[in-house]
Amino acid sequence: MPLALFDLDGTLADRQTALSDALTCLCRSHALSPEAEQWLRAALADRATAGDFARLREFFGLQVSTADLWQEYVDLMAAAVTCRSEVLEGLARLRAAAWTIGVITNGAGDIQRAKLAGTGLAPLVDGVAASGDLEIRKPDVRLFELAVVRCGVSLADGGWMVGDNPTGDIGGGQRAGLRTIWLRGRPWPDGLPAAHHVVDDVTDAITILLNETE
Repeated sequence: MPLALFDLDGTLADRQTALSDALTCLCRSHALSPEAEQWLRAALADRATAGDFARLREFFGLQVSTADLWQEYVDLMAAAVTCRSEVLEGLARLRAAAWTIGVITNGAGDIQRAKLAGTGLAPLVDGVAASGDLEIRKPDVRLFELAVVRCGVSLADGGWMVGDNPTGDIGGGQRAGLRTIWLRGRPWPDGLPAAHHVVDDVTDAITILLNETE
């Protein structure tokens, strides 16, 4: 069974729109000052952890507990995050073509799994590795190894990595011995070998993978 690993945020799911919507709700519910809201949006721009909310609580003197703030944020993100129907349909086609599908993502395990459930991606995925599971981040090969183990396969059998982050997804996938498909958008670092394919949308990547098995 061929293997395809996918990044989550910015590849399968739209994190940025969900983040903006979730933080608008969170800031409104706690009547945060504009300064606190600006701080929080900057802190969570790339990723979020419970520690960010501990610092928010400390810096701005909030009475609500860190645990409650974090859980509220997780719930809001799970409700706000979306995955387009054509992406879900494409992954279903991959599964029907006997592909093994994994998600490898930088982020806290609880929120990333909540996003997978909220978008409808969870039933289409064989295994998930989030950086919070091991406190290591892509491009660390150990996170790729964890992903394939959770998918029930081996890196020795090869496969594909699909993502939008040149260093984390493509560089990490290359180091793990995987072929790679990059969703263009971010600047490409000097010295990083080219991806096997470059696409504008994850559905184009899925089409390439499906053509591999026809």
